[in-house]
This record gives sequence, structure tokens and C-alpha cells, in this order.
Amino acid sequence: MVDDEDARPTPGTWDDERTDVLAGPWRARTLHLRPDAVTRRTGVAPVATLVRRVPDADAPATRRAVLYLHGYVDYFFHPHVGDALAAAGYDMYALDLRDHGRSIVPGRPPNETTDLAGYTEEIDAAVRLLRRDHDVLVLMGHSTGGLTAALWADARRGLGLVDALVLNSPWLELRGSLFERTLLTRVIDLVGGRAPQIRLRGIAPHYGRALHRDTGGEWDFDLAWKPHEGFPVRTGFGRTVRRAHARVARGLAVDVPVLVLASDAAGPDDRHHDALLTTDSVLDPAQIARRAPLLGDDVTYVEVAGGAHDLALSAPPVRERYLREVTGFLASRLPG
Repeated sequence: MVDDEDARPTPGTWDDERTDVLAGPWRARTLHLRPDAVTRRTGVAPVATLVRRVPDADAPATRRAVLYLHGYVDYFFHPHVGDALAAAGYDMYALDLRDHGRSIVPGRPPNETTDLAGYTEEIDAAVRLLRRDHDVLVLMGHSTGGLTAALWADARRGLGLVDALVLNSPWLELRGSLFERTLLTRVIDLVGGRAPQIRLRGIAPHYGRALHRDTGGEWDFDLAWKPHEGFPVRTGFGRTVRRAHARVARGLAVDVPVLVLASDAAGPDDRHHDALLTTDSVLDPAQIARRAPLLGDDVTYVEVAGGAHDLALSAPPVRERYLREVTGFLASRLPG
């Protein structure tokens, strides 16, 4: 598939803001990105989408901001997080990475990547944009977004681009058997480099169903962007994630304060159960706790009792505690 290269917007340019799907105070704008490996196969260039919460008319001016990175098979649909951070004096922004959520475009497979470092382009661009108007910038990541955020902050250390890192249930190690974490990882590393399109086992639908309001949950998210069964998981994705896990295991050197938060318990990830929203039924918090100190020299770990995998989507008292921990950490660690 080949499109007209002359008709493509210039990489690095931002479209004008538009009303976001969240409506109300939320706005979105598209960032055009350079052609990537998927473009070579499909002819379609990627985009990313920056979402922001317009400050309330009577809110005091602030030069502080939070930039949020979502997880895998995920996108930003958390206005309550933006409200809590606005109350704490932060402008809220979220980045839907290429091929996720608002950034899914026809002709490109959703959520597909063979290199987590490829997201650096849109993260760098968003950080540059936010730094024009903000003196303090916090990078917040959830799950795979937490892993991506940690790797980005490590690669950008010493540049003063962000002032703190907040990780909500970051994916720092593979939940699975010893076989999956050793021998199978080596096989995926070999195969994923040569045949990145081979499909692996997909994600279980139970956690997504427990979240969505149409299947008994509280949240209304777009099932075209965040389907319960996920999108095809391929060897190229598995390879880059496991290589990222290995980098974390060797130790990173993030040079800003890091807050890592996770649930206090793991739940089964392969079936429906009553604790889907009171345990982490996607990752293993014990693994997160073991890996968190390897991110840098200044890491705070907080266990959130009764938390779901996405702590911000836990039951009201739990997510309120999560948000208090985040805003309290920022208040104590960042300059006034």
C-alpha cells in the first residue's frame, strides 16, 4: 500500500485543537509523526494525540503540568484524574501514543510496535510543547505506559525535561511461569527479531468486562479502542517488552524522584473472579515491588490496599487514596 507522500502533513507538526471525545473541558490535538516500520508495510504514517483539560475559569494560574501515558490496549479516559490534579494545582495532559485510542488510524494495525523506544518521538514532542508554558512537569505512566515512561526518563536523564515520575502499576516484569520468563523469552527474542508478526496468546477479557459499564462496571470507554479481548499480541511486541524488562532488571538511573504505586495483592489473570477490581489481575504487585528500587536512587513505593490493576479505576475509596498519595508526593517532593 502506498499513499501520496506529498500529501502527508509534515512530521512534527500539530493540528489545531478540537473538542475531545470526553467533551466538557477536554480538548485534543493531533501530532503528525515520521514514517515508521509499520509505514513501510502499510504506507500509512503514524499520529499521536495530546489531550488536555482546559483550566477552570476561576482557577488560579499554574505553571505545573502532568503528562499521562496509558497502558497497552488502553487510552486516556480518566477525567477524574485530571480533576484531582487540577485541584492540586496541575494542568492535566494525556498522550494517546501512536496506534492507541484516539491515534488509531485506518490502514495501521492498532497497538502494534516492535520497539518501545519508538514512542520517544511523540513523548519528546509533547514534553517540548508543555515546557513552553510550564516550569514543573511530571510524567505519569500506567502499566506498559509506566515501563515506557521509566525507559524514557532513563534515556533523557540529565536534561531536566521532567521533575518527577509517577508510575501506576508499571509493567516491570512478566507475570508468568518460570518457563515463560526464561526459555520462552529466549525463543520470542529470537523469533521476534526475524518474524515480528507471529501472533502470541492474547489478553484475557475478564478485567475489561469488570471495568466497563455495559458488563457491570463503572466506566464508559470505547470498545473499539479498548476491546475486552485486546488486539493481537505479536512476537515483535513481546520481544521489545522483554528486552525492556531486562533493562530494568540491570538497573536504570532515573535522576528525578519516582513514585511507584501498586495494589497489595495479585488476582488470577485467566478467569472471572469476584476480586477483579480489588486486586491486580493483570500484573503481580510483588514483582513490581521487587523491581521498583532498580529504577533509580530516589524511589518511593506505595502499596494501595484493594487496588485494581489501574489504581485510578479502583472503587471510589481506593482511587481517592491513590490520588491523595500522588498529589501528596508531588506536594512534598517538588519545589513550591
